[in-house]
Amino acid sequence: MTDSTRRSGADEPYPFPYGGGAGYPAPPAYQPQQPVTTPSGVTVWPGGGSGGGGAGEDRGASAAEGAYDGGRRRRARMPRPVALIAAVAAVSALVGGGAAALVTNATQKSDTAISTPVVNAKSTSSSGVSAVAAAVSPSIVEVGASGTSGQSTGSGVIITSGGEIITNNHVVSGADSIQVTFSDGSKKTATVVGTDSKKDLALIKVRGASGLKPAVLGDSSKVTVGDQVVAIGSPEGLTGTVTSGIVSALNRDVTVSTDESQGQGGQGPGGGRQWPFEFGGGQYNGDVGSSTTTYKAIQTDASLNPGNSGGALINMSGQIVGINSAMYSSASEQSSSSAGSIGLGFAIPINTVKSDLASLRAGGSDGNV
Repeated sequence: MTDSTRRSGADEPYPFPYGGGAGYPAPPAYQPQQPVTTPSGVTVWPGGGSGGGGAGEDRGASAAEGAYDGGRRRRARMPRPVALIAAVAAVSALVGGGAAALVTNATQKSDTAISTPVVNAKSTSSSGVSAVAAAVSPSIVEVGASGTSGQSTGSGVIITSGGEIITNNHVVSGADSIQVTFSDGSKKTATVVGTDSKKDLALIKVRGASGLKPAVLGDSSKVTVGDQVVAIGSPEGLTGTVTSGIVSALNRDVTVSTDESQGQGGQGPGGGRQWPFEFGGGQYNGDVGSSTTTYKAIQTDASLNPGNSGGALINMSGQIVGINSAMYSSASEQSSSSAGSIGLGFAIPINTVKSDLASLRAGGSDGNV
């Protein structure tokens, strides 16, 4: 028998797990979790750990230390599974908050419209060359001129619903009669209103015309090298032919003849040769003669052939930026009107045309009425 003698005071036993009473902390409002014994006889303590008495004694000691330390109550450590769950929840909250912030920012940014111009992404019925051709073709005509020196075929651009048409001077110079063929195949006669041989421009007017679709005149000062352009005209008498290319250069000096006799017989079926011009010190399509004029032109690689003279050079917004006036043929026999384009064509800037319209309507610098 063991005599259990004890002193009063410091050696008072500590009732486990909670004693209550004087000198001890009040028990919690809930009961501590109890160990669970599995069917195999393993005891599992809350917060981890399993086994027999050793594990229980360690857990009891830990509980005692956690509940009482020198008369001070310590904060009980959170069981590990609970701590793990809390940590995962905290991380999820942070990640979720970040994702929510990203979604919010993305939503806010999508409300801001960003305008990115698409340049010829597709050639469909609603964009590209086909759309330009569909919009502008009704405003482009074939111009057939005949006179004592022969016949010529060129093109023209309708600029008013009442029948005013811009073309090249060399297409109609010396003509006794002019016939205009529209995109729908209908034909009407026209008369010369005014000419300016120095700029190779002419204004004609269809008799008895009304309700025609005028072309939209653009701003040639905004044209830049590399811009895509469309050419519409009547090469070899093929009304409404569409070709496309780019602007190859600007402000090219092109020299053409101002001799009236050069105009007839120079374009299209029945014509003996193409319209001659000088460029870069060389002569093309024949001799321009002694009476010449030089103007600044837009150079393009869009295919231009006999009959394109007076037709339109158009930007991708459907605006006229130039009047086609000269093209080079690589044919060895310059007398053949079937010579094809090699991608060297020139157009009179539309700003030159606009600045000359008032003069042309008044008869032009050449005094034609």
